[in-house]
Amino acid sequence: MSSGSENSAYRQLVAELNEHGYRYYVLDQPSLPDAEYDRLFAQLLDYERAHPAEVASDSPSQRVGAAPLQSFDQVEHRTPMLSLDNAFSDEDLQAFVGRIEERLKSQAPLRFACEPKLDGVAVSILYQRGELLRAATRGDGSRGEDITQNVKTIKNVPLRLRGSDLPELLEVRGEIYMARSGFEAFNRRARAAAEKPFVNPRNAAAGSLRQLDSRITAARPLLLCCYSVGEISDAQRYSSHSELLAVIAGWGLPINPLSQTVDGVQACNDYYQQLAAQRDRLDYDIDGIVYKVDSFEQQRRLGTVARAPRWAIARKFPAQEQLTELLDVEYQVGRTGAVTPVARLQPVFVGGVTVSNATLHNRDEMARLDLRRGDTVIVRRAGDVIPQVVAVVAEKRRDGAEPFLFPERCPVCQSVIERDSEQAVSRCSGGLFCAAQVKQAIKHFASRKALDIDGLGDKLVEQLVDNGVIFSVADLFELSPAQLLGLERMGPKSADNLVAAIAASRTTTLAKFIYALGIREVGEATAAALASAFGSLQSLIDAPLEALLEVDDVGPVVAARVREFFANPDNLAIVGALCQAGVNWPAPAVADPTTQPLLGQTWVVTGTLAQMGRSEAKERLQALGAKVAGSVSAKTSCLVAGPGAGSKLSKAQQAGVAIIDEAQLLAKLSQWERR
Repeated sequence: MSSGSENSAYRQLVAELNEHGYRYYVLDQPSLPDAEYDRLFAQLLDYERAHPAEVASDSPSQRVGAAPLQSFDQVEHRTPMLSLDNAFSDEDLQAFVGRIEERLKSQAPLRFACEPKLDGVAVSILYQRGELLRAATRGDGSRGEDITQNVKTIKNVPLRLRGSDLPELLEVRGEIYMARSGFEAFNRRARAAAEKPFVNPRNAAAGSLRQLDSRITAARPLLLCCYSVGEISDAQRYSSHSELLAVIAGWGLPINPLSQTVDGVQACNDYYQQLAAQRDRLDYDIDGIVYKVDSFEQQRRLGTVARAPRWAIARKFPAQEQLTELLDVEYQVGRTGAVTPVARLQPVFVGGVTVSNATLHNRDEMARLDLRRGDTVIVRRAGDVIPQVVAVVAEKRRDGAEPFLFPERCPVCQSVIERDSEQAVSRCSGGLFCAAQVKQAIKHFASRKALDIDGLGDKLVEQLVDNGVIFSVADLFELSPAQLLGLERMGPKSADNLVAAIAASRTTTLAKFIYALGIREVGEATAAALASAFGSLQSLIDAPLEALLEVDDVGPVVAARVREFFANPDNLAIVGALCQAGVNWPAPAVADPTTQPLLGQTWVVTGTLAQMGRSEAKERLQALGAKVAGSVSAKTSCLVAGPGAGSKLSKAQQAGVAIIDEAQLLAKLSQWERR
């Protein structure tokens, strides 16, 4: 038996680790470096191994999972978990509010609690005297499955509530979900291990929560968000839903920070529009908003019908997944020769737009889906993400349907399609012989972040190449208005404007010129790093592999791509022709710490910036000497985080990187740029 002092120190360690867990997973305000947390956790495990009889029920070690169950036990809900009626329009919501006002005989605007409706799995969690006693699925509303062991593994679910004024009994209800960043990271690991990825975050959460082996659940990035209380001792102490949610948040239960209380139906509609605008930037899926009459007294007067309360309704967003028919598969060739399969679909309304095409990514994804002509498929579109086919409904497949086979030759130029054994991408070997690659190279060259040629759109590039007017990017600078006049929607003024825009693009920067060349793996940040490191185009062309590897942000793959590009005589001929055509840039200024206060620093910009775009923020930071990277690492000096910042923000917090918002960035830029 251990001494009392040892046990007291152990209990203090449990409390300390739980406090840090609460700050990290619930408040999103970590107060301890990961390494120190790991050290304390190891200390905890040492004590528990030596004193197994004293392991506390709320110890963070109890989240790792227990021995597998044979099956889930059934649980009777103390209070039924009801469904919600749905509203799909402003008119539906107005009708709902009208029914309430009539039943309550109310003249004053009603107060509503408004909450995002997370797309996850509904659960009930029972606490007795502050200690987690039982957790269950919703099931049929009256009876669910006992998933206590699995819910205990979820990091932001308190095993013991915080505070001293705790109720004798509390049954809290919420949604178990998987964040988008966690879902994407899990699927990356699954694909790397040749395992089947999840279709979407909701399926991932549901599948993870119903594992008989809770150790599997413990390895999944699940989270809880509480939205109501089913039962609580001394319920009469609380007068409204919003008041009670604030109370349970104080007890350590996570609630959604976007929840609001508003007065009247118009304010409800305004909340819907605000949340719809944020939806795609959130790190979790929501499929609508739940409106609840805030007053408990009014809720009691309104009552319930057979399966739903009269005082609550779900206002649904446009669906982000739909079923449709696969009509055909076509293949697009990109500027680097990458051959991408694209599904042609029976048009379907999904995610707020009509979708008729969806990406299939690559040969491996086609094989995983096992697509056949006429298949019924699940199409997903989340915000601005390119629509994708995520699954086939196999039971709806027609007999004798033939599978689609990835082509062996380029659909444009008939060159052999090759695949690097270490990559999933298949590429046309035709190079600039392939018209598709020429078109994409020209489109990239003229794009906003490259030479930014105003008026040279995709359709015009297609016409110029298809009609044999140009054959490479260098030919752009030889165009005359007369050559353009015969093209569709190209009159004398438009032709003059385009030729003038091409002439104006001759003056650029070395970084933009390198980026415009379309070298594989060389994005904006890498192009800027190469320009800064070598100072001139000729120095870059002549640079050996060893010199390229010394540049920040350039690894073996990127260095090899740069060498391959400039070792190709056709590429060098085009670069020479561009320089001969007058494309030029000023010599780089010598770095001056007095005018470049961020020299040597690495910054990352993420989320949405309201007062300036992320591109402008990057340009202004780079002008001050900073390198602007696309990912957070140990070398990151500062992260600029706008609304919707996701995994990069979490990683920066874990790494102890300095974090500022847009207002702070603008203040700093103003100070630095005045020097």
